Amino acid sequence: MRQRKADPIEHQSSHPLHERIEQLKQLFPEAVNEDGLDVDTLVNLLGKREERRERYNFTWAGKQDAILSLNKRSQAALKPVPDESLNWDSTGHLFIEGDNLEALKLLYKSYFGRVKMIYIDPPYNTGKDFVYPDNHTEPLANYLRLTGQVDEEGNVQTSNIEASGRRHSNWLSMMYPRLFLARQLLREDGVIFVSIDDNEVHNLRMLMNLIFGEENFVACLIWEGGIKNNVRFVSSSHDYILCFAKNIEYLKGNDTWWRTRKQGIDTIYGKYHELKITFKDDIEAMADGLQDWFSSLPKTDPAWQHRHYRHIDEKGVFFAGDISAPGGGGSTYDILHPKTRKPVSVPARGWGFSKEGLDKAIAQNRVFFGEDENKVPNLKRYLHETEGQVLSSVIYQDRRSAYQRLRSLFNADVFNNPKDENVIMKLIETTTRDQDIILDFFAGSATTAESVLRLNREDDNNRKFIMIQLPEVLHDTNREQKIAYNFCIENGLKPNIAEISKERIRRVIQRMKSENASRLNGFGQPNEDLGFRVFRLDKSSMRQWQDLPSETSAADYDKQMALFIADPLLDGWTIPDVIAEVAVKEVGFSLTYRVERVQAVAEQTVMKVIDDEKEQHFYICLDDRVSFDALKPLRLTPDVLFVFRDSAIDDTIVANLALACRIKSI
Repeated sequence: MRQRKADPIEHQSSHPLHERIEQLKQLFPEAVNEDGLDVDTLVNLLGKREERRERYNFTWAGKQDAILSLNKRSQAALKPVPDESLNWDSTGHLFIEGDNLEALKLLYKSYFGRVKMIYIDPPYNTGKDFVYPDNHTEPLANYLRLTGQVDEEGNVQTSNIEASGRRHSNWLSMMYPRLFLARQLLREDGVIFVSIDDNEVHNLRMLMNLIFGEENFVACLIWEGGIKNNVRFVSSSHDYILCFAKNIEYLKGNDTWWRTRKQGIDTIYGKYHELKITFKDDIEAMADGLQDWFSSLPKTDPAWQHRHYRHIDEKGVFFAGDISAPGGGGSTYDILHPKTRKPVSVPARGWGFSKEGLDKAIAQNRVFFGEDENKVPNLKRYLHETEGQVLSSVIYQDRRSAYQRLRSLFNADVFNNPKDENVIMKLIETTTRDQDIILDFFAGSATTAESVLRLNREDDNNRKFIMIQLPEVLHDTNREQKIAYNFCIENGLKPNIAEISKERIRRVIQRMKSENASRLNGFGQPNEDLGFRVFRLDKSSMRQWQDLPSETSAADYDKQMALFIADPLLDGWTIPDVIAEVAVKEVGFSLTYRVERVQAVAEQTVMKVIDDEKEQHFYICLDDRVSFDALKPLRLTPDVLFVFRDSAIDDTIVANLALACRIKSI
């Protein structure tokens, strides 16, 4: 048997539970032994005694299996698909096609604690089956087994069979591991938004309390999308968006304030400049014109809600705000009216400024006086100084507008109920900044991707999206899917949801490029990221060791071992696929890594893989044989990793390379 010459490369995804145990080990080394975590010892170290009493607990049939599913490490791989990408070499946006649970496990090492915001719109559990490969749509028999209503042989154990909880249990088991991993990916100041409807909002709140901690609940937003008249009793015209912080105390400790730019204010600015051109220095005429314009607006116009900004002076548009002490008990000194020179009325709660502070505000023309001293003055609050506002817990956005925009983009009714990019943009704008990462692992029609692209253009930021979508197959025999199926066939796409998601991103980018071309030169960011990389979840390029049954013969065992020795890579492997797998599983690089051929090594195909964000790199050579002399121009250092095929190197090369750098083999 051939001796292994270098440590093997990692073939599977990271193990989040093992890493948490390692963290506990640092705090409580006595509670961790060779078998893992000793729960009884840990409880004792915490100064508590475990007593079996009834206690508040959220559980469901299959919960333990859902938790244990996190122990199953992914053997799959994320394979690059440049042909389906746009601007592969320069973009920071990502689209992953495949099951989101497997993808999240593979992203764990690379993106642990790096995602600023997550928005997901998971299945609403309306009674239809789920399509996720971990398949919690098991038949009724499995639910009855999990709940103890039948035994392993299928014998009925109760006279009162209950099956109504199966739907909720399946949904919770599907969501639990995904939300658990999502929390691990969030930054300490990160936040997650989850859209849901009445079917599971109560269970989702309990589940997120369990995973994120009830103390990290921020809000339950209500998204009202318009009344439906085709229902029997009450129109459910709203969805919920549950919002949880990763660590709300961290946000408070860093004095974090979430604000979003007020809608409609650009229209007000436009009207102000129009009035300024018309009336020049006539401030009163400008103010009258602005008030008349506000009166003419329909209530549905976003600018209408800011109609209190109806005054104008030489500094711009403002509203007359309260000048009194917010909680009462303010000062009660005299202030003279600028025209009558008599003391003005003092606010009932007293002045909100000291005498010196208010005198300064008056000198700066920031106090709005009435016609005479009988009216309490106000403080001028200018629109350009108050563009931000807190996000309301109630959002009104007609669903039909998003549907119509998407229909226009595709020239077909591909999706019936897409989420509105304007709503998602508000959530992203409120909680993220430049360079932040936004993740959506139920990408659907890729609304979140469009939201990131559009918002980046609006505020000149460079946020990055990661979309994950299962290639759920469409069928022309399904009435609801027929149009989408035909669209895919007509446009040369495989008929599945992921293909439509990618096509939407391509079309949005093309439209944004067209918008640039139709404007003056210089419009938009010079380095605007209008691209995305596609990765597809697929089987590994590396041979995976198969657990053989105990009765396996020595010959069969030797046969499997011989395959590993002969070639650890499967037939059909490619250099880009293997590089991606090593970068993700072993090194934990971002999926925006760069690859360069090392020209200094002419006799071997040596690739340098670079993660600019982490400022790290490694080398990989997948040639059949490797020569140590050929690698000398690399000038290797001890902190650099070099990866080879195990069959390509011998003991002498390993001994020499081990003195120069870190080495691992495939």
